[in-house]
Amino acid sequence: MTVAGGITCWRGAASTTRRTCCVRRCSPGPRRTPAAPGARSADGHGPGGTTACAPATWRRDAAHTLEFGLQHDRFELRSKVFDTDEWIHGVPRTRFSAFAGTTELRSAFVQDTWRWSSRWTGMFGLRAEHWTARDGRIANAASELGFPRRRENALSPKAAVEFAPSPAWSLKASIGRAVRFPTVSELYQGSIATNVIVNNDPDLEPERSITSELSWVRRLEHGRFRATIFHERTRDALYSQTNVTATPNVTSIQNIDAIRTSGAELATELTGIGLDDLDLAASLTFADSVIRENRNFPASEGKWQPRVPRWRANLLATWHPGDRWSFTGGLRYSGRQFNTLDNADPHGDAYTGASPFLVADARVHYRHDAHWSGALGVDNLTNRTYWNFHPYNQRTWSAELRYDY
Repeated sequence: MTVAGGITCWRGAASTTRRTCCVRRCSPGPRRTPAAPGARSADGHGPGGTTACAPATWRRDAAHTLEFGLQHDRFELRSKVFDTDEWIHGVPRTRFSAFAGTTELRSAFVQDTWRWSSRWTGMFGLRAEHWTARDGRIANAASELGFPRRRENALSPKAAVEFAPSPAWSLKASIGRAVRFPTVSELYQGSIATNVIVNNDPDLEPERSITSELSWVRRLEHGRFRATIFHERTRDALYSQTNVTATPNVTSIQNIDAIRTSGAELATELTGIGLDDLDLAASLTFADSVIRENRNFPASEGKWQPRVPRWRANLLATWHPGDRWSFTGGLRYSGRQFNTLDNADPHGDAYTGASPFLVADARVHYRHDAHWSGALGVDNLTNRTYWNFHPYNQRTWSAELRYDY
């Protein structure tokens, strides 16, 4: 669409989900005795979520590109747990517990990319959000408790400035704020553990982060090289943990007071190297992510943030021996990491652990003509066993046949 003073591009997207069948059953005893006392079924069917967004881009002139838009998200939780005579096929009898609630997020954003000279480019943006949580309630067999409606507003600014004194290299600095509001499940979802109702906290605070980066980019004959240092400070991070300061202890989604992450990354992308038929992409990342303050679980202070290893690396190479064939091989590496907040799981090669890994992948692609193509790939080529709470996939093959028209 062309308008006075520039070119505008409008887009829109919307989606909705609904759980038409969601029943879970649990047995308090051996599974071979379906009629054991205490059998229960959980029914979670009903509304799910609705999302909609409408972004737009206005290119006023060569110096300014303005992006703006609206977003709306709505998620509903409806879950009921019933006693039943028989846990495999039994019908629901009396209510044991129930959980419900709705969250809604309305937001608007605007961002201007401004090239005010041949050397300087800036990007300045702002996101405004209005979040509500309502209709939250919890019930047991005999009574029901409702939670008050909540409203929160947040502003998230960001800015980036790039200096390019020559076509050969550039320097870019950026800083931004992000807010992540609790989900409806984090606020209200409950569960049954050893016949005890475990609930989350309807008064959870939103997670707030400030992230900054400084990147140097060098343009090469066949691609580019980038070096980046970054820092992030997060307040009220949302994690599942046990509040050891309460008696009895409470396990739920809780706010962690402060997490600090600092690190650096080296990355390169090269095309047409060697005999002009080899492409290469590689990266190496170091991240020092530490829990600085956690009043509910002091043993975690000074420990690594879960599932954030110190070292990660990736290597991807693609060989094009002709116009029809391409052969790709990749390596993925992740160093030592933990799944628990207090890093009390040093042995990651087991169920619930998080293990270091080095795995290889491969893919062959063939294009027959302008319409037909096919590919054969394998992930985890060496069939390595590695874990992130559960085991990752073993050697996995995939085949693709594609027709483009």
